[in-house]
Amino acid sequence: MNLPAKDRYASRTDRMSAIVARHDPVIHGDGRYADALSGQQLRDYERDGFLMLENLLPENEVAAILAEIGRMSRDPAIIRREESITEPGSDAVRSIFMVHTLSAMISRLVRDPRLINVARQILGSEVYVHQSRANMKPGFKGKEFYWHSDFETWHVEDGMPAMRALSCTVLLSDNNACNGPLMLVPGSHRHFVSCVGETPQDHYKQSLKKQEYGVPDPVSLQLLVEQGGIRPMTGKAGSVIFFDCNTMHGSNSNISPWPRANVFTVYNSIDNALAPPKYGLAPRPEHIATRAGIKALKPLDKLKLVE
Repeated sequence: MNLPAKDRYASRTDRMSAIVARHDPVIHGDGRYADALSGQQLRDYERDGFLMLENLLPENEVAAILAEIGRMSRDPAIIRREESITEPGSDAVRSIFMVHTLSAMISRLVRDPRLINVARQILGSEVYVHQSRANMKPGFKGKEFYWHSDFETWHVEDGMPAMRALSCTVLLSDNNACNGPLMLVPGSHRHFVSCVGETPQDHYKQSLKKQEYGVPDPVSLQLLVEQGGIRPMTGKAGSVIFFDCNTMHGSNSNISPWPRANVFTVYNSIDNALAPPKYGLAPRPEHIATRAGIKALKPLDKLKLVE
């Protein structure tokens, strides 16, 4: 009799929370699939679980992308769509999902060789977009994103088999210490935190505003932070952050007057396509977890995003 393989990253079961060693490589294929990053940059990414490339996009490109995101966030037809998520307790747009299919400009951005070749090099394969979104954190009222590992959610709720995905965040505004920048825990990508709590059906409808399941326990968080610390990813608009799918991260609320905006793309290896979600959960919608029509993205030949 063939028994089902044991889930190395089991989470949200009836057992207590636990910290499990990572079973997957961080850099796949020895980092030779593409040549966007130097050897030192690859080593830094492997050690920390993230890397910031400062001033990767010029001002005119950032301005054009920011204007496009602003247009989308004011478009009534887009605001009414399920892809548009508002802030808890207000009508302010928090996120717009699947922006690479809603905007021709963002479609080009996710295929820009300055971005996609980093993903191809780290993941050691061709890639596709598992998820894309524009994140807005308006001044005075932008709410926090609590600590979490994306892979924990993607593994349980989307059926992502292995840690062979990464997130790419393009900063569209200056991220400073006051406007709720992304915070990362160096080295946390080497440890999977198994969380407690049975996931309700359609959990995504609540978690996109405020996550309650798949949240690590305080003891595990404290242990990870005591080992690695916390790195606030402050930087100028046009900088780009790449971080491993299992890196623990979060951000504070924005009570400053300065809004924060970014375009967030999850690149997944074409060899890491989604399986059924765990525990009989229904698959999340396509705009949150791509399943249909998976094919490798072809990098653009042209480096400039806009003229």
